[in-house]
Amino acid sequence: GMVVDAASVVLENIYRLRERGMPPKEAAYEGARQVWGAILVSALTTVMVFIPILTMELEAGQLFRDIAVAISVSVLLSLVVAVTVIPALSASLLAKGVSSKPIRLPIIDHFAGAFRWLISRYVESVNSNRAFGLIVVVAISAGAIVFTTTNLPKLEYLPEGNRNLVFGVLIPPPGYNLDTTFSIAERVEVAARPLWEREEEIEGEPPAIDSFFFVARPGTSFVGANAKDISRAAELIPVLSRPVFAEPGTFGFMTQPSIFGRGIGGGRAIELNVSGPELEPIIGIAGRAAGMIAGLLPRSEGHQFRPLPGLELGSPEVRVVPDPLRLADAGVSAAALTATIDAFNDGLRVAEVSSAAETIDLTLMGEATLAPTGQTQSIERLPVVTPSGQIVPAGALSQIVITAGPTEIRHRERLRTITLEVRPANDLPLEAALELLEAEVVAPLEEEGLPPGVRFSLSGTADELTATWNAIQLNLLFALIVVFLIMAVLFESFTLPLVVMISVPVAAAGGVAGLALLNTIQFQPLDMLTLLGFVILVGIVVNNAILIVHQTLFHHRTEGMDAADAILEATNNRIRPIFMSTLTSVMGMLPLVLVPGAGSELYRGLGSVVVGGLALSALITLIVVPPLLRLLLTTPGVESAKMPDVVAEPAE
Repeated sequence: GMVVDAASVVLENIYRLRERGMPPKEAAYEGARQVWGAILVSALTTVMVFIPILTMELEAGQLFRDIAVAISVSVLLSLVVAVTVIPALSASLLAKGVSSKPIRLPIIDHFAGAFRWLISRYVESVNSNRAFGLIVVVAISAGAIVFTTTNLPKLEYLPEGNRNLVFGVLIPPPGYNLDTTFSIAERVEVAARPLWEREEEIEGEPPAIDSFFFVARPGTSFVGANAKDISRAAELIPVLSRPVFAEPGTFGFMTQPSIFGRGIGGGRAIELNVSGPELEPIIGIAGRAAGMIAGLLPRSEGHQFRPLPGLELGSPEVRVVPDPLRLADAGVSAAALTATIDAFNDGLRVAEVSSAAETIDLTLMGEATLAPTGQTQSIERLPVVTPSGQIVPAGALSQIVITAGPTEIRHRERLRTITLEVRPANDLPLEAALELLEAEVVAPLEEEGLPPGVRFSLSGTADELTATWNAIQLNLLFALIVVFLIMAVLFESFTLPLVVMISVPVAAAGGVAGLALLNTIQFQPLDMLTLLGFVILVGIVVNNAILIVHQTLFHHRTEGMDAADAILEATNNRIRPIFMSTLTSVMGMLPLVLVPGAGSELYRGLGSVVVGGLALSALITLIVVPPLLRLLLTTPGVESAKMPDVVAEPAE
């Protein structure tokens, strides 16, 4: 739809000149020349807003880049066609003139005529009463800003897509052996068997399974399936989840992996890290945080959660704690004690030797018959040779402690860390989930007081969402500045571009309204691709206002019209091309919103934002631009005697 905007404006201007009796070739030439400046700036504003997108190095920026390049190149090529091909074809096709009795559409034409009459009366009113026009502009602008800020949904990162795969990872309680884990697998298989044996789909039932797998390993197991109906894979999640998480103390995820995400949690995994120098206080704080998360985001509502590693010390271990006094009395260093225990345990690597072009580790192994290490009790009997030649048992130089340790050691910024990985339900935006965790979990625990050195941090998708949102905010600001400067060059004024920029908050309100309307039919979060729709709006919603301001300046500066008459004439002349270009863009975007199919869920939100923003701004532009022009324009020649030759002259 955007690529025909310039052609629509040029063709409409040529057609209007032919209606007034201008010869075909002259109408084609003048029609294109008069609107050349306006459509050039309109195209440049559309292209320039994508420049910051092209420089984004983040993951979302890489996704935006292809869209930005495609739109920019298409718009620039359409501009070339609009000022070359369209005038040439118009001179030929309109050579016989235009019909004095055009075909009338009963309902549409009556509505258009009434709308044009209302806009004309409104412009006459604000021309004669500037205070009334100012009140209207302030009310609409303030209402748009308030509506946008109060109704803007919470942010999401990237769309999940609809991948035909359900994948789960489960972490059974510590101490579960393979036989116990295998019993869980059998329960999952019993639940899934009727679905993979089914030949036909049954209405109201989960979809048939095309393939299924379960991988059991000590500590962690995996389960997955895909559906015969590729659009219904997500319906398998509750089927596979029930038998898996029916086992007490089992943690894990069961998700439909995102097409953009990495890792088990996909693109919506929030990592709450509990870090510190000592493991015991970290486990205590992580356990309290896990309990608060389970109550705040229960699994019954679709939320999922798992600790990395587990919250229990489930790996038995034997600790040898050297006794400094005994070591000093025996003349043995802690390093020598450690080397002796290593030698009797799994060997001490002392050197590398080469043999027949191969490198072999030279390992010192303790004699197994002297101190067998097959039992934990034998550790304290390991022989240690002192410098004086005496042999003493390891238990005489240290304290042997039989305890339990973590199944996995994780570090973050050189600190021991337990990560609580949370995946909120699909109907809870990522930004809202982050705010909940910070307000209901992190803040209360910090207020109660944390052990020395223990701290919280958020990472995973949370970091990426924050970084991307900050980058997009900066890019939006840069885009607004670029659009403002381009229009300042066209209008030779730093105040008139502000008239055009008033359409941006109105378009933002329309985008939010379009997204809200879509959510009444189908849930659609404000993800980063949807947010791209607001970036696109910055570049295209100003086009309608540019047409009105550019036309008004021609009548006012070049023809010497009174400001009020110039505004009224420009508004009347530009109603038709404004709605032509708006309808083409809206109709081009509607299939993204309404037509289902593979991949449609990725750009549905973007389409709803652009459709809503364009539809509302097309109407509101005709209401807010004339009053502002009336405030800024006075008598002919006050601002500039003539527009420069490089700026095209709008239509008469």
